[in-house]
Amino acid sequence: MYLVTGAAGFIGSNLVEALEREGASGIAVCDTPSDDGKWRNLAKRNLGPIVESGQLLEFLGSSAGDIETIFHMGAISSTTETDLELLDAVNVRLPTELWDWCAKQGVPFIYASSAATYGDGAAGFDDDWSLAALAELKPLNGYGRSKNKFDQKVAAWVAEGAPTPPHWAGLKFFNVYGPNEYHKGGQRSVVPQIHEQVKASGVARLFKSHNPDYPDGGQLRDFIWVGDCVDVMLWLARNPDVNGIFNCGTGKARTFIDLAKAVFAALGKEPNIEFIPTPENIRDKYQYFTEASMDRLLSAGYDAGFTSLEDGVARYVQEFLAKDDPFL
Repeated sequence: MYLVTGAAGFIGSNLVEALEREGASGIAVCDTPSDDGKWRNLAKRNLGPIVESGQLLEFLGSSAGDIETIFHMGAISSTTETDLELLDAVNVRLPTELWDWCAKQGVPFIYASSAATYGDGAAGFDDDWSLAALAELKPLNGYGRSKNKFDQKVAAWVAEGAPTPPHWAGLKFFNVYGPNEYHKGGQRSVVPQIHEQVKASGVARLFKSHNPDYPDGGQLRDFIWVGDCVDVMLWLARNPDVNGIFNCGTGKARTFIDLAKAVFAALGKEPNIEFIPTPENIRDKYQYFTEASMDRLLSAGYDAGFTSLEDGVARYVQEFLAKDDPFL
């Protein structure tokens, strides 16, 4: 069976749905009990064992020989989390234990890293996972630092010839959007936030630019449809010779104005956009440009392509956000 951690979360629940659609049965899911509604993300799934995060290692101890692949999507993913001990425990020590278990048991391990490891992008967005390259990255928050710390540990183990899972990959997800992110509140992608604004008032509100190199709304992000992220993970699972830490974006940065216009188009409305000041508490750390370098993944053989921003937003709005039941 497959094991997906963070399975009730955004990307994790989309992955569980895809595995089930491809014929997997008895998928083991692991997540932390919560009252934020995220378990609704799994309500339509036919699940196997349900494991609370605190019982994960015990579950693994009793499941050796039964698990085919671990997809580790679980993490403290809030970019505003300040509890460094919690970040280290969940985002560094836990995946270290999972890595060691997979290495001993001969189980493939695919895990979520993050584009937050790149910080303000001054060092670029090349997914070079050599120790020297990872050491040059300067994440802007504790979440990004914890993700980079684990990537560095992986790179060190590989460089030292330490035991590794028979097949492994880490993915630096860029700006992911799509269904089942509703529990994330202010950490949701901008698509549902703009959709709510337009439905309520007819107006979309974007941050002003406080950088003379970018116009208002001209800030750039690599927005990626969650289904494309899932496709990359499934492709990696089917290609055991491909190991490494890879970017997971489209390779094409788009503006927030482009995104807002795509939401209006999906609703059949003319764009009506206002600009508001970027909050001062995030202004000095605000990223104006992200764009994944996808050369390494493409060179490894991935050729499925990526959903355009317009097509992804249209699907998200029309097939999910506009429905009474927006869940996948």
